Order: sequence, then C-alpha cells, then structure tokens
Amino acid sequence: MNKTEIRKKILDIRKKNDEKKFQINFQDISRILQKSKSVGKIVGGYYPYNFEVDTTKILKEFEKKKYLISLPKIKKNFQMDFFQWSSNEPLSINKYGIPEPISGKVIYPDILLVPIVAFDKNFNRIGYGGGFYDRYIKRVKKNKNIITIGLAYSFQKVKKIQINDNDMKLNFIVTN
Repeated sequence: MNKTEIRKKILDIRKKNDEKKFQINFQDISRILQKSKSVGKIVGGYYPYNFEVDTTKILKEFEKKKYLISLPKIKKNFQMDFFQWSSNEPLSINKYGIPEPISGKVIYPDILLVPIVAFDKNFNRIGYGGGFYDRYIKRVKKNKNIITIGLAYSFQKVKKIQINDNDMKLNFIVTN
C-alpha cells in the first residue's frame, strides 16, 4: 500500500476506535526521558484533533513537573513553529480546524511529541501528508538536539512505510 492508502485505512480504523478512549501512560514517556538523559525542560506537544491520541493529560503532567509547554502554529509555506502555552490558556482554531495557542512567544522544544497516522517498526511515520513535522524536525535538528517521541495507538502500526528523502525518522514511538 502507498502512503495515501495507508493513511485512509488507518484514519478509518482510528475513527471507529475513538469511543474506546485508549490512554498513553505518562510513565512510559518519563522512562524514555530518563534513559535518554534528556536535560531540557521544554516540551512541544500538540492539541488532539481528528481522533489523535489525547495529549491533554500528558501535557498537564509535564506542567506539574515544571516543564514549559508549547504547541504548534501553522505558518505560511507549510511551515510551523512552537509557541508557549499553558493548559489554563485559551486556544484559537486555525484554518484546518486545529486548536493553536494565541501566544506570540516562539520557543524551541527539547522534547517533541509527534502525532502519528501510521508507523512501522523502524520509527518511520505517516502524518496527514503536509510534511509540517518533517520540515520542522529537520530545521530544528540543525541547531538543537531534540528528542522526538511519536504517540499512537498500537493498531496504527503497519508492516512497512515507504520513505523518501524528506521523511524524518522518530527517536521513539509510544503506544497504548
């Protein structure tokens, strides 16, 4: 299957499983950060959209542990940046229907939680097809060591994803 076919199939399955409310254990993410000796305290998260893994509890746990939280904002030319956000601050809805922070303060995460449509055992991922995360990771990794952690449900795993030069492999993937 090509990426478009995989994307359609997995998004359909994800939508059908939404009522099951699978959770990702914060401790699994915490163990990754301890093992990788992450010293940074800035997390780039995402606000759940289109039946994605719900990150709201995870981001609140990071906040309790005194991490700075940031969420992405879409910019022109399929670019994005991460802006400081706190769980008690409002969000605005962008043209894609995705909640974004209203803050104007750009910050560069040390740890990036990445939404996934599909993934394989080699830490390759398929997103929605816009390349936002791939471009962002490639740009930031030039200047900063960033840990990328994909969040997905176990049923989103596929045998193999055909990758191209623009696709960025993740460091870790955490599932339910």
